[in-house]
Amino acid sequence: MSLKKVKSALISVYHKTGLEEILQELKKQDVVIYSTGGTQKFIEEQGLEVQAVETLTSYPSILDGRVKTLHPKIFGGLLARREENHLAQLAEYDIPEIDLVIVDLYPFEETVANTDDEATIIEKIDIGGISLIRAAAKNYQDVVVVPSQNEYAPLLEVLKEKNGFTDKEDRKQFAKKAFAVSSHYDVAIFNYFADGDEPSAYKQSVAPAQTLRYGENPHQKGIFYGNLNDLFDIHGGKALSYNNLVDIDAAVSLMAEFKDADPTFAILKHTNACGLATRDTINDAWHAALACDNISAFGGILISNRPIDEATAQEIHKLFYEVLIAPGFDEAAMRLLSEKKKRILMSIKHWNLDGRMHKNLLNGVLQQDRDTKIDTKAEFTTVTEAAPSEAQLADLEFASICAKHLKSNTIALVKNKQMVGMGCGQTSRVDACIQAIAKAKQFGFELEGAVMASDAFFPFPDCVEIAHKAGIQAVIQPGGSINDKLSIAYCDEHGVPMVTTGTRHFKH
Repeated sequence: MSLKKVKSALISVYHKTGLEEILQELKKQDVVIYSTGGTQKFIEEQGLEVQAVETLTSYPSILDGRVKTLHPKIFGGLLARREENHLAQLAEYDIPEIDLVIVDLYPFEETVANTDDEATIIEKIDIGGISLIRAAAKNYQDVVVVPSQNEYAPLLEVLKEKNGFTDKEDRKQFAKKAFAVSSHYDVAIFNYFADGDEPSAYKQSVAPAQTLRYGENPHQKGIFYGNLNDLFDIHGGKALSYNNLVDIDAAVSLMAEFKDADPTFAILKHTNACGLATRDTINDAWHAALACDNISAFGGILISNRPIDEATAQEIHKLFYEVLIAPGFDEAAMRLLSEKKKRILMSIKHWNLDGRMHKNLLNGVLQQDRDTKIDTKAEFTTVTEAAPSEAQLADLEFASICAKHLKSNTIALVKNKQMVGMGCGQTSRVDACIQAIAKAKQFGFELEGAVMASDAFFPFPDCVEIAHKAGIQAVIQPGGSINDKLSIAYCDEHGVPMVTTGTRHFKH
């Protein structure tokens, strides 16, 4: 029978965040839980009954914890097929069936990254955990395996939707993820031992695979290859979707430009920032970002360059959003924001994204460097008779970043380090300019004194003229058009400072 009830579970994990809801669901389903060591203590602290593995095996944890679960009574319960011959042997040797295994391995790669001490690194080679994962995955016909913290949320979703049952396809998907985790883990260990001494052909790289609910749309399959734990601590919430991940990449790429800036908050929708502002406090930055477009903000991706405090959390809590990313959350903020269980809260560990970008097309793969070029006022060239003020230069820097991270063709309007209007993804730069001005007016912004940024040069003076008549008083653009002189001449005629950067930031 494909549909199977989870009656017993073995849990042994390193990362325990996100396990609490699973434990409560298992309790609700009257699942017998086996565990050991720190995981057992954690489960007991949640108020649940748990049977120590040692009582099952009649052996204590030995050799400084190196041997805990490696025993026939454990692996027999995992590997036994639920058929007459195997079940008879389980009964003969008093071995219980184990229907669910939840394992999160020792953080080997993280340990290698943080220390050169060989003894410490070697102790982080997980033996029991990896063995449990492989055994349970092999027997996916009867056993569910959860091989990492990344799969806590998908398991919880299945258990709730199917009232403690799983079907064969569920178990097979988890098994596939388990072997991806196992492969990646073994490769990481091999690469540590190789340490550059092996021929390059022996060096390997395997990214763990995470099957998503679907791709961009429900009729498309989606898989993520990578390790989110390298970049984030994920606090509860539903499983990340394909679109979530695309938006999160855009959000981190944008906020990385502000990692050393004053408190800055951004709201993104479909990879474009619909709100972005820098202020003296993160609470003020949140309100200023939301004011940019409080309609598009609904269901968006939120990101901050500062930890979220309780006061800011109380304001953010009023909005429906998918994901909130920040360097941290204070205790009260985390408690409040976690009240809505589907929200995804992510603590970012660092702002360093892989320097390469890939896109599949035409039966091949494109690769390029990530656009990390930052336009700073020290590199600006003033091309008009009028020079921008210091306040305008600060806004022009800000606007240039906005334009860089919006889809082309794009125009960004900024005033007092707040994006007050944007036009993006347009086939005409004039359309982008008109859209940006209309957006600003829609949300009540006065454009007198604002600045304008374009992701590419102006082939004609039309955008500059439209913006100036709307109140724009300074312009930044890459330059490089044979007709630059036309836009410059218009600015000179009307006393509008224009600076060029020499760098185009197309984003397709």
